[in-house]
Amino acid sequence: MSASVEIFTKFACPFCYRAKALLDSKGVAYKELDASGGPVRDDMLARSNGRTTVPQIFINGHHVGGCDDLMALEAAGRLDPLLAEI
Repeated sequence: MSASVEIFTKFACPFCYRAKALLDSKGVAYKELDASGGPVRDDMLARSNGRTTVPQIFINGHHVGGCDDLMALEAAGRLDPLLAEI
């Protein structure tokens, strides 16, 4: 089994596209949530300790951060182990 991945995004966000492209390249299924406003944005803000930028990424319910954070995990070789966790 693989990790549960959620990514809060907004339309036409280049950082969102970049993060999703990395996950896609790894064959990772993820749930994309539109954080343009309303309750979804409120949920993102609450779960990410008030971070307003997108994307905000969660793996197995744990906040990973944004695109740069995801890329840093990949560069450090720490993303694949997170994605392999059940």
